[in-house]
Amino acid sequence: MAGPPRLLMIVGAATPPGRLAAAVAFAAGNTADVAIENLNLAEVQVEICDGRPLDKYNDSTRRAVERIIGADAVLIAAPVYRASYPGVLKNLLDIAPVEALQAKPVGIVAMGGSPHHFLGVDWQLRAVLTWFGALVAPASVYITGGDFKDGQLASDSARQDLAALTATLATLAKSLGGAALGPKPLAAKFT
Repeated sequence: MAGPPRLLMIVGAATPPGRLAAAVAFAAGNTADVAIENLNLAEVQVEICDGRPLDKYNDSTRRAVERIIGADAVLIAAPVYRASYPGVLKNLLDIAPVEALQAKPVGIVAMGGSPHHFLGVDWQLRAVLTWFGALVAPASVYITGGDFKDGQLASDSARQDLAALTATLATLAKSLGGAALGPKPLAAKFT
């Protein structure tokens, strides 16, 4: 790996940038020794997955997937939507090849309306990331509207959690240095 590891932060929601994007911006601004890239699905047109090879999708879709492939680590932030994560994020993951996240450190940030929904995104997204063979950080971050003041992340515990998660991803990416870890996930063996 030449230079600092590249950490891609994905805001996995179709709504205009709001509190979740503000939390990701806070995380990006408080992460040292990594090159940060942002991918906000509210601002990037990703075509609907229909089984085509990646090279048959439009430029915007291909670039979004290529950014995932090129990252050394990925932070995925998603709101709780109907007890899961939004379809725009699922769609992007459906288009991405297994190798895009295979053996790559990935962290999860979820945001819900109340503390009662803290596992809605985590357990479902964690299963999909396991299918890819991603190295999912052991703990995720969960935030609510109560963690914000005037649209900005104000909660000290939420800030500390985000800093710890991004530091974990940076440490994992540096430690791996692009090394391949095996065995291949089952999804890569049978496709």
